[in-house]
Amino acid sequence: MRLLYTLFICILFSLVSTGCRHGDRVSVPDEFKVAFIGDQGPSANAISVLELIRDEGANMVLHQGDFDYQDNPDQWMQKIDGILGADFPYFASIGNHDVVAWQGYQSKLKTRLDQLKGVSCSGDIGVNAACTYKGIFFVLSGIGTLGSAHIDYMQTALANSKAHWKICSWHKNQHLMQVGNKPDEVGWEAYETCRRAGAFIATGHHHSYSRTYLMSRFEQQVIASFSDHLTLKPGESFAFVSGLAGVSINTQLDGLGSNPWWASVYTSAENANYGALFCTFNPNRNETEANCYFKDIAGNIVDSFVLISELY
Repeated sequence: MRLLYTLFICILFSLVSTGCRHGDRVSVPDEFKVAFIGDQGPSANAISVLELIRDEGANMVLHQGDFDYQDNPDQWMQKIDGILGADFPYFASIGNHDVVAWQGYQSKLKTRLDQLKGVSCSGDIGVNAACTYKGIFFVLSGIGTLGSAHIDYMQTALANSKAHWKICSWHKNQHLMQVGNKPDEVGWEAYETCRRAGAFIATGHHHSYSRTYLMSRFEQQVIASFSDHLTLKPGESFAFVSGLAGVSINTQLDGLGSNPWWASVYTSAENANYGALFCTFNPNRNETEANCYFKDIAGNIVDSFVLISELY
């Protein structure tokens, strides 16, 4: 009876607001596909990635910062509207190339959010915000780029969510959490905060794709498992960089040979192409599973893995 009552309240609340509280668990729809991208840019390659997202049947985009690199929010959003549609669920965290025109970008994101049904968001969108959409909980953070008190905000937001799936989204990295020359810009506590909550970490900044194995410590780079079936639970999670949305492709200065925590690396050294990471949640009506793959615009799948959530 309690479950039916909670479901009734959530349905009623969604009719009069943007969604249920973050503490209310909502089932993820069958075969719900999320695309993760960062570092987009204004080129034809960026358009091709958006078209790939459309053609793969994605239901939502989670963008880890750096939009059009032209400080033009109107033009950036028009491109998204033209390919994905004006009502397509599109969420984003601020990147360092978005700071100058952030007020405009944030306004566009808020307008889009206000038109979206079944979403609950609180906080400063893209900087210190917590959202639940279709049963997936995610923090949109500006850590390392803009704002303050990010760790405290993430800790509270993650603790208050009862979702099966928790995601931490920000733009920048720690040096050892990307395969290029980016310095420490986030701090280890952000990674460890999300790991302790069983949330996986989506970043951009380096224009490449890389994914860690399941980790039990990020700061000390302790690998929990080498399996391509990653079981997410409090204390164990993983991180990735998906920064191939169109602007350029960086070289690899670190990789599988020198640092063993990398499960997959895709840079100019591997003749990388632009693309996106896709995760399909609730496949075959299995709410605690997600099938993920990175696909480029030429149709190559360069990484695939399975997520299993024990956050229940």
